[in-house]
Amino acid sequence: MIPFIIDGQAVEGREGGNILEVALDAGIDIPHLCYNESVKPYGACRLCLVEVVRHGRSRMTTSCTYPVMEGMEVLTRTEEVLRARRMIIELILAMCPGDKLIQDMAKEMGVHQVRFKQEDKDCILCGLCGRVCEEVVGANAIHFAFRGDRREMIPPFQGEAMSCIACGACVVICPVDVIQMKEQGDERTITRWKRTLKMKKCKVCGNYFAPLFQLEKFREQAKLSKDFFEVCYTCRS
Repeated sequence: MIPFIIDGQAVEGREGGNILEVALDAGIDIPHLCYNESVKPYGACRLCLVEVVRHGRSRMTTSCTYPVMEGMEVLTRTEEVLRARRMIIELILAMCPGDKLIQDMAKEMGVHQVRFKQEDKDCILCGLCGRVCEEVVGANAIHFAFRGDRREMIPPFQGEAMSCIACGACVVICPVDVIQMKEQGDERTITRWKRTLKMKKCKVCGNYFAPLFQLEKFREQAKLSKDFFEVCYTCRS
């Protein structure tokens, strides 16, 4: 383990770990929106900024992407850090003024009004949905497209996400709950990606339990028999 200091507190981090994960494990609060331990750190939201002091020099950096190093000191609440975070959350709030989580975070940071032109978006562009789809699920169904204020997370060619298996990982990981999954009859739909798939019915209990397309992908990858998914997990166990 690698020893270092966060806000005067002695902590230890694993080789290859980052400041944010160590801070959270130690109960030290650092605001963040784009970090999830299930995927690689990306530094998209910039809210996890901290000041790192090493060899007599200091720098401001995103704590989710900065590796732990022996002997360094991390400061999470300097005036410069807090000022930068307030600016960032204000910009996010201007982009997504209707989001409750962003409103609450802004209020906690002391941002009570927005000085920038307000938009009417709901996606905060954290990239978590795209990363979990690529790194964990392996479907690569959605990606960032365009630049600047036109940047958005979309399926290829802005149509239906044809490689989406409707697993719901993007729904679960989204910090602002803007990705919805609906089930009606024998169909499951991920509305944001315009993806609707037929569901498999369990031969034992008769309940629909997973999309056929998803099960076929799993069967191919795991080299399972054709009848492996004829029965749902509950009945099989």
